[in-house]
Amino acid sequence: MIRLSNLTVCYRRHPAIHHINGEFCVGSHTAIVGPNGAGKTTLLKALVGLLPSTGTVEIDGDMAYLPQLTELDRQFPLTVEELALAGDWHKSGNWKSIDHETRHKAHAALHRVGLTDFAARPLAMLSGGQLQRARFARLIVQDASIILLDEPFNSVDSRTTDTLLTLLDEWHAAGKTIVTVVHDLAMARSRFPSALLLAREIIAWDRSEIALSQDNITRAQTAIEHWHDQTEWCERS
Repeated sequence: MIRLSNLTVCYRRHPAIHHINGEFCVGSHTAIVGPNGAGKTTLLKALVGLLPSTGTVEIDGDMAYLPQLTELDRQFPLTVEELALAGDWHKSGNWKSIDHETRHKAHAALHRVGLTDFAARPLAMLSGGQLQRARFARLIVQDASIILLDEPFNSVDSRTTDTLLTLLDEWHAAGKTIVTVVHDLAMARSRFPSALLLAREIIAWDRSEIALSQDNITRAQTAIEHWHDQTEWCERS
């Protein structure tokens, strides 16, 4: 469960998202949707403590976070297997040896995402889709109860998209809480039961077919078009 109370994030003393209230319930499967500049990535980074904020964020459960693919240093000297094994860092730490069970979990995760034959390959030699599947293998090994994903389907091929969407369905069926930034409205409506429509503030947060109605989409676009980046820091009255 993630509960947000009056969450506000500022950038250079101006609000980037403001007065966000609501709850990602246990086992929910939610798409965060909004126009460019709506604050979708900002919200995820605030949830994991990467951005300063006011208000409160209450988290009940262990959490995994997958930033955008473009934020990963592809030249970092890791193999595909080592990236998958990194999902166990919270248990093994920096200095403990990796046991047979963990290696088995990593190999099973790589098999699940179709990368068994790529285990020894450096990350720098992977395509965008292969790299994203390797990152999802790390999430499988980590096995967190709450999963935050920032645009996981961007810059990947259709086969990878299908594989990742199926994984999300499996995690949802297993009772995990999943929050995913999504750009594709049709995908958000058809593959995600719930949606949070954001435009620096909440426009709608409901079942996808309700939150992503055409009227709400128009409201979100209008809100962004009329947003002033120099809006002063505000406090709820």
